[in-house]
Amino acid sequence: MQDIYLSRWARLLTDYCLEVSPGETIMIQTNTLALPLVQELHNAILDCEAFPVFRLGYPGQMMDFHRHAKEKQLDQIPTADIEQMRHIDAFLRIEAESDLRGLERIKSENLMRHRKTLGKLGAARAGKRWCVTLFPTEGYAKDADMPLEEFERFVVNAMFLHLDEPWRGWLEIRTMQEQLIERIGQAKTIRLEAPGTDITLSVAGRTWRNSDGKRNMPSGEIFTSPIEDSANGVVKFTVPSNLSGFTVSGVELWFKDGKVIKASADQGNDYLQNALEIDEGARFLGEIGIGTNYGITKATKNILFDEKIGGTAHLAIGSSYGECGGLNKSALHWDLILDMQRDGRITIDGEVFQENGKFV
Repeated sequence: MQDIYLSRWARLLTDYCLEVSPGETIMIQTNTLALPLVQELHNAILDCEAFPVFRLGYPGQMMDFHRHAKEKQLDQIPTADIEQMRHIDAFLRIEAESDLRGLERIKSENLMRHRKTLGKLGAARAGKRWCVTLFPTEGYAKDADMPLEEFERFVVNAMFLHLDEPWRGWLEIRTMQEQLIERIGQAKTIRLEAPGTDITLSVAGRTWRNSDGKRNMPSGEIFTSPIEDSANGVVKFTVPSNLSGFTVSGVELWFKDGKVIKASADQGNDYLQNALEIDEGARFLGEIGIGTNYGITKATKNILFDEKIGGTAHLAIGSSYGECGGLNKSALHWDLILDMQRDGRITIDGEVFQENGKFV
């Protein structure tokens, strides 16, 4: 990636996403594949008179962990890790992997067991500013069915890094989404209809959030947490995704009074079933989101990008958002994506809100 884009990206993350202030401690977690961006972030954070702290791993490190970790190591977080997290002011995770299929050789129940343990680290991070972004690698490009150079351009455009001041693009996204929230924010009932999908749920009294690039970069969605016992119907998720190295596609979920009572997947079914058993909250919805970023033009099998595609909706099973009024607790939060651009409809309180991926 060209230096000019790396420089803009670093400033976008420090100034806009994390709003770094003098004297703060900012933790960056990634691996060595993202070193070009790490170097720019180091300098940008210092320019803000703040202190960068790096947790820098290596490609394939998680695979090595699961090869060698014993039961105690799957179930515990080192005290030093928790204490360090408590004493930072903001946290940035840069996803950067080359082998996206390595973890397929690990038992999915062990992956879920460790995910549950990592929830303790999330609790230590609660209330702190955070953001997640993705550095383009050969692995992500291959998953997206693009040459690396094309995928890099895709990432640049999705984050508005082609603009001299990328934050201006995100302010436009924010304004557009504010208008959508003005309308949907008063809704009580939402119905999603598409081939294989007809599900109704309640969002009465819940707060909608404007995802404008502060926590995810790129972003472009509005979201809330549904009433926990309100979902009824069936949904067939049409956008495949790669989660922890497992490709999962063709997921169908049947809901009754908010709970998943039946589930299947064309690919990755074992992973799906183990995810639903991680804890009691995993069978309930934690989020409904609607993608608004029409600059993300195709699915990449990466949730960070795909859930933001304009003309999609997503439902997350697992943990809900307290800031939205959500009450569901789980170590899982898994966004599953539905393409609404072909014969799709979103209805709020009986009125069409979106038809075939376009807002009415």
